[in-house]
Amino acid sequence: MRRFWCDCGHPLFFESTSCNNCGAQVGYDPRSGDMLPLRGNRTSSLFQAQGDFDWCANGQNHAVCNWLVPADQKGNLCEGCRFNRTIPWLGKEENIQRWKGFEVAKKRLLYTLTSLQLPLVDGSTDPERGLLFDFIEDQRSNPVMLESFVSTGYLSGVITINAMEADDLAREQERVRMNESYRTLLGHLRHESGHFFQAYVLHDEALNSEFRRLFGDPDTDYQAALQRHYDLGPAEGWSNYYISSYASAHPVEDWAECWSHYLHMIDTLETAAAYRMIESPDLQRDFRSIANQWRNLSVVMNELNRSIGLADAYPFVINEWVEQKLAFVGRSIEELCLKSRYS
Repeated sequence: MRRFWCDCGHPLFFESTSCNNCGAQVGYDPRSGDMLPLRGNRTSSLFQAQGDFDWCANGQNHAVCNWLVPADQKGNLCEGCRFNRTIPWLGKEENIQRWKGFEVAKKRLLYTLTSLQLPLVDGSTDPERGLLFDFIEDQRSNPVMLESFVSTGYLSGVITINAMEADDLAREQERVRMNESYRTLLGHLRHESGHFFQAYVLHDEALNSEFRRLFGDPDTDYQAALQRHYDLGPAEGWSNYYISSYASAHPVEDWAECWSHYLHMIDTLETAAAYRMIESPDLQRDFRSIANQWRNLSVVMNELNRSIGLADAYPFVINEWVEQKLAFVGRSIEELCLKSRYS
């Protein structure tokens, strides 16, 4: 994530709605990729072209979004909120807070995917190739719901996130129950976005062949593989070949986990470079250089967390085999960008 600044010189953050120093209202403009200060509904930045903007309706009505829409745009939802298909019932105050957490994570995902110039459009605009999000409850959080359990996952262009994943206590309980070292809302979204882009990768003959060499046959019986994973646990020695135990369950989960970790790396490296902790990562370089840069930074992050009594920020090991898979994710993104640019 890059750094943002108010015209008064005070730092802003990607989630900011106002400047803590001068009090100016601010919002994120996805078209310019910058935070804009507002006077009424007009930008008055010294550094940006002026124009008329409205707050996204979800920001105005529910305070869950800080993105802006041009005043002359048809429709009152921002580019990020147009990806939503379903949200929880807002008659419960806790659902508004859960929705806000979901929007914060989703907008960061969209920022990264857009920065990487991946082919991305909302499913309402393009039902065949677009992406949509269902953020929904089940009977555990709302007894009137029809479903007793809603699984977080991906199917046919739709990423589904259970609303309880935005509840810190419930998510931590599930992390412990599943014996996971890491479980976050952003991590879920990045993982599931990998399933969405997997179809693009497998559609390319050369990438499909490389995918199968590194990850295995994506057509292997998925339900049987997952059931075996949950019944018996990961295969012995999984850490020699996979970034996580769940990645060992099936080739498509291995791919999604590596995709997610690649996005973790790129976003965090960009943030560290923006704060001048490291040199800006060059994604065109040999991936070994990026991987080593990440290894060094993740050690520092973990040691900083331990210094204040927190668990490791990045409790994973990138060995040489996993590095090959992550490098393939990077190459796949480059190919998808090229095809999108010239299609």
